[in-house]
Amino acid sequence: MTAFDLAGKVVVITGATGILGKAFVAGVAAAGGAVVIAGRNEQVAKEREMEVKANGGRALSVIADVTKEDELEAARDQVLHTFGRIDGLVNAAGGNIKNAIIQKDMGLFDLDIAALRAVMDLNLMGTVLPTQVFGKVIAENGGGSIVNISSMASQRAITRVLGYSLAKSAIDAYTKWFSMELGNRYGDAVRMNAIAPGFFLTEQNRELLTTQEGGMTERGAAVVQHTPFKRFGDPQELTGALVWLLSDAARFVTGTVINVDGGFSIFSGV
Repeated sequence: MTAFDLAGKVVVITGATGILGKAFVAGVAAAGGAVVIAGRNEQVAKEREMEVKANGGRALSVIADVTKEDELEAARDQVLHTFGRIDGLVNAAGGNIKNAIIQKDMGLFDLDIAALRAVMDLNLMGTVLPTQVFGKVIAENGGGSIVNISSMASQRAITRVLGYSLAKSAIDAYTKWFSMELGNRYGDAVRMNAIAPGFFLTEQNRELLTTQEGGMTERGAAVVQHTPFKRFGDPQELTGALVWLLSDAARFVTGTVINVDGGFSIFSGV
């Protein structure tokens, strides 16, 4: 057993039925952790549970909307009934909403406010609420690690994604504030950090970045041009940082946002 091992740890992953969530599930399971696959798509959640078990791992699928506290509480009870503990939480649920994307022909003062609020609710409250429900168990039962998902949109002004940028900027602030309070109240028992992915193809951004023929849109090409590695990321390339932050190897790390972005955040374009 090494410090990077997750053996014996139970990790809840929200948004685990998404594209990035799939990589997170596989990464936690490969590191020896029991993985709780939390999402809204019951069929996909069950399939991923069966896949982990088929490979000799431990897994449980739970169905919950991260913006609904009662569903999260029911999911928490299922986890405790099955595993008896929670050691880690990955707040991976989130994404953009089509009507919240600012189109080029849209007036700057004609924003869809309801859609912007929905994006804020999904990404920000969809992180705060699971932390309140699952994080409380972590804090009161031996401690562990909470990992949020930030974005390049919180670090650089990126066109068209105002609501998403606001929400992910709030995630960064929340990560810093909550980790500080956790440390002051629980010492080194509970840590909170965040990962800020660069550009990875997901269901939410695929139409913005790629064409139906498989090529890149003008926006996708601009992203690659402004990424020193000159490509999009592979979801599996996020799991190293995730496992590290969940593991005891990062036991003195808290309040930090880790960029996994191929250099996008530090490249001026010149």
